[in-house]
Amino acid sequence: MQTAKKETVEKRLKALRQRMDKKGIDVSLFWDPDNEYYLSGFRAISYSRPIVLLVYKDKTQYIIPALENDHARENAAVDEFFVYHEKIQNSHLDTQYFQPLNRILDDVSKNNVLGIEMGIVPASVYQFIREKGFEIKDIGQDLIDMRAIKDQEEIYWLEQAGLLSDIALEASFANVKSGMSELEFDSYGDMKLLETASKDYPDLIVGYENWTCSGIERSAMPHLYSSTRKFEQNDVVVHSRQVWINGYRAENERTFLIGNPTDEQRKCLQLAIDAQEAGMNVIKPGVKAKEVDIASFKVFEKAGYGNFVQHRIGHGLGLTEHEEPYLRFDNDLVLEEGMVYTIEPGIYIPGVGGFRHSDTVILTKDGCRSITKYPRHIEALSF
Repeated sequence: MQTAKKETVEKRLKALRQRMDKKGIDVSLFWDPDNEYYLSGFRAISYSRPIVLLVYKDKTQYIIPALENDHARENAAVDEFFVYHEKIQNSHLDTQYFQPLNRILDDVSKNNVLGIEMGIVPASVYQFIREKGFEIKDIGQDLIDMRAIKDQEEIYWLEQAGLLSDIALEASFANVKSGMSELEFDSYGDMKLLETASKDYPDLIVGYENWTCSGIERSAMPHLYSSTRKFEQNDVVVHSRQVWINGYRAENERTFLIGNPTDEQRKCLQLAIDAQEAGMNVIKPGVKAKEVDIASFKVFEKAGYGNFVQHRIGHGLGLTEHEEPYLRFDNDLVLEEGMVYTIEPGIYIPGVGGFRHSDTVILTKDGCRSITKYPRHIEALSF
């Protein structure tokens, strides 16, 4: 399995330490799995057993459960490891993560300032650090800012994820028919995705998540898992697929029509397509995040459907399914080259259905480019 290259991790740690210096932070403690992967190159399957990464000015440390010991030592670009155990033969050793953490912090001068992800670290860990007598500052926003700008290595993997998502959508749409279940529809894309990934990307981790919401009632609820419901004539269907490769995700969603939809359903789907295009035309470095959201909303509002908008136009994407910063009407953040966003305006109308396309775009010097390319127009999405 390929992970973040050691030189990439070192570059990120250098940038983090510069931010720590500016804030007067001596040691940073990280809890979020994606932040830890970003700074170490290691990701576990499960974090029910806590894993803690500590970053100093001159070294890094990992607190890990014993069952992740070999995996972490093989993949993590970290200087020191502290292991805790959960089997009776090792009951005389550390059996909980806070035991090595307690000793580590006892060795850190109480004059040092600790950085933590304020919005992520459990309250119990925050209280534990406070009781040890440390001054605490937030380092979480710095990781949000760092991860928001993707480097060329990250962009490459995002592009591959986008390519795989298109391949999966094409396979599912090639087999769509009335009478098939949502899960059956998904399965065609799943199989093609896994076959392609196995052939073209050996020794890498590829994953996916998808859901399909069919019918007037289900499509009008933005997020539902795929079910055994069968497609019917005149259905509105929203299909969403995220694919990740080597940790990086692309999102690809299409609304499609089966049979003979009503004039209003066709109108609403076209409005969603137009609203997405409006957002894509606005998003570029130098504009504020809110301008993208407002541009798409105006399309719906002008047509009299503004009250049926339920969410922002898009979210950041990378290592996490939804990443900050978001494209919201109240976000004054100035966008920069290298940011990655979904563009997914939608409307959800009781008795009519839900209508949303989503594409993943990378901000370029002069605008944006979509790394998901499956056709968006109604003619390609009518069956």
